[in-house]
Amino acid sequence: MNNNEIAQKGQEYIMNTYARYSIAPVKGQGSYLWDADGKQYLDFVGGIAVCLLGHSHPELIQALNQQSQELWHVSNLYWIKPQVDLAEKLVQASGLAKVFFCNSGAEANEAGIKLARKYFYRQGQAQRHDIIVFKESFHGRTLATLTATGQSKYQEGFAPLPAGFKYAQFNQLDSVEALLDSQTCAVMVEPIQGEGGIKPAYPSFLEGLRKLCDREGILLIFDEVQSGMGRTGSLLAYQQYDIQPDIFTLAKGLGGGFPIGAMVANEKAAQGFAPGDHASTFGGNPLATAVANKVLDILGRGNFMQQVVENAGYLKQELEKILDPRIIEIRGRGFMLGIEFNCEIKELVDICRQQGLLLLGAGPKVLRLVPPLTVSTDEIDQATGTLQRALEAWN
Repeated sequence: MNNNEIAQKGQEYIMNTYARYSIAPVKGQGSYLWDADGKQYLDFVGGIAVCLLGHSHPELIQALNQQSQELWHVSNLYWIKPQVDLAEKLVQASGLAKVFFCNSGAEANEAGIKLARKYFYRQGQAQRHDIIVFKESFHGRTLATLTATGQSKYQEGFAPLPAGFKYAQFNQLDSVEALLDSQTCAVMVEPIQGEGGIKPAYPSFLEGLRKLCDREGILLIFDEVQSGMGRTGSLLAYQQYDIQPDIFTLAKGLGGGFPIGAMVANEKAAQGFAPGDHASTFGGNPLATAVANKVLDILGRGNFMQQVVENAGYLKQELEKILDPRIIEIRGRGFMLGIEFNCEIKELVDICRQQGLLLLGAGPKVLRLVPPLTVSTDEIDQATGTLQRALEAWN
């Protein structure tokens, strides 16, 4: 089947929840994809910051194959060794204490929301259930995480939305303080807003949030679903600041393309959950955790992360050489970069795709670049060269 045939069949049978592009990738290797018509693309989307080590990484294939021959699923009624091993690695790498595993970023954030509320319930403060979130944020598609997302376009048509969320201005500490009251249990924030336009938090803002939460005795939750797993140049984005959250969430790159999510909490916050409070049938299953263990092993190997920092710096340097009057700003950290334009970029994304470069937006005017951490300097040169030609063709 070619691209058109797959698309026509998909339109007949797949629910219309995505405005899909007109290609059907059928093979991936490293930083490249090939569609059903045999066309090759340099992939700077990576499943939306998911394929952390590129496509078909041989060590991930080996880990998955080996685990598939031993044990697929037993449920969390029992101890699962690769899950225990992965939890240990996440605890040791983060400095927090306990891990809950699930299947996606939305589920991880939902778990964080539930843990924050249950923690105060167990403290005899059931009235503390409100969570301060931020405008232009994105936390997921469940009803709770959709409500936590500070963008009305995602919420339209799903009323009544769950209560208990208040919206502050990102990078404005005063707006958070103005919303605090006796019902507040937590503040939930992305260290770098992803869908909101690749906007990094100011160091002073995150430091201020930590002090504010300590002063008020409430919990600080970091959504690291997109920014975590080495994407910003450290395993977790918050490690570039001199602070720790009480809770943080992971997904996307954690499994290198295999679905897995995690919610990690410090000892204090983790006391909020007891058996029966929360669960996931597939969360932390042997297949997913075997792959995620290998992802973490690779990230921690030798000078891998130093190479990420260097190559990400090279990508930003090369992007800054592109001169176009429509570019307002290039921002982000590591391999989580956005180029803001003074106009909508949908047509530019289409031109890049036609020329063999896959990119996506982060809002209508921001071009997002989230390549695999394994991308080479030659591939970066190819990407920036293609982007330059696409800009010249973009009227």
